[in-house]
Amino acid sequence: MAKPFLDCTAEVTSVRAVPKNRWAWLATDILEEHWRLELDDDVLDEMHGLAAFILMNPHQKHQRRADEFRLTKCRRLILKMKNILDDGAGFAVLNRLPMDDYPLDAMVEVYWLLGQLVGRPVAQNWIGQVIYDVHDSGATYQYGVRGSHTTVELTFHTDNAFARMVPDYVGLLCRNTAKCGGASRICSLYTVHDRMQHRYPKQLARLYQPMYFDRQKEHYEGDAKVSLAPYFSWNGERLNARANTTLVRQGYEVAGEELDSDLVDALDAIDEVASSPEIWYEVPMARGDIQYLNNHEVGHYRSEFEDHEDADKKRHLFRLWHRERGSSSYDGGFPD
Repeated sequence: MAKPFLDCTAEVTSVRAVPKNRWAWLATDILEEHWRLELDDDVLDEMHGLAAFILMNPHQKHQRRADEFRLTKCRRLILKMKNILDDGAGFAVLNRLPMDDYPLDAMVEVYWLLGQLVGRPVAQNWIGQVIYDVHDSGATYQYGVRGSHTTVELTFHTDNAFARMVPDYVGLLCRNTAKCGGASRICSLYTVHDRMQHRYPKQLARLYQPMYFDRQKEHYEGDAKVSLAPYFSWNGERLNARANTTLVRQGYEVAGEELDSDLVDALDAIDEVASSPEIWYEVPMARGDIQYLNNHEVGHYRSEFEDHEDADKKRHLFRLWHRERGSSSYDGGFPD
């Protein structure tokens, strides 16, 4: 018999203040130079050479390894980006891949190789996809349907908040943007935490205690439908956030349990704080851009969107997750 929940309670830590060396930024603190990285001629030359090699040397999809290539200029650029993710704003955009110079599959392979320079790619669903298509499937957002396959608004969250091992970084390569809407916004979860500590300390304390998260039906049939984990915890001076109030509310519904009143108040409070316009920064995305996020320390949001009628123009992003801990499987666990 399966356990009633996926137990992630080992992460529980005591409530603490945001360390002074962590950047709890507001929107007015962010400049474009903090997050946008231009591809200079040397980097582009290296990418063109890589794309040409891929075209002339066919290979099964997503089987190439970055360590087969020198990629000196690209490695230097990715290192700069990771410094921004780990010790800067927590998000960055590489501006932009030459999408129109090569077939789409070749550019996705370039993206796949660049992603390996960020970290180990891991599965993004139970069936093991390592490059995940973010697009509207036409399905209605409901139990078992991920918001990334719909047009609905996705409030501030971190990806895969219910997993045994949450991804460290999230990458998105933009193939097409929506006809209208689909705006990408970022907020510092250090700022959210700091505001919660000053305005809602009791509610913050509840967010350090375990709660149910809906696993979105991404598991073996008969396995636990929910995870039990804290919303906030710490790894040394680094914040670990499993930020997704929607999945917490759904988690209790799936588990057939009532949310306790303290948790109701805590979820309402953090939704209020995260929705404050002064704490989020809107990041434009264009065809060929690659956006990367620190998936523990910043939250991201997507507005509802209207898509194009033409299938070739519909909003479409290719997503990567990276995580060094645990296995490369979806939840990151090992056999017991």
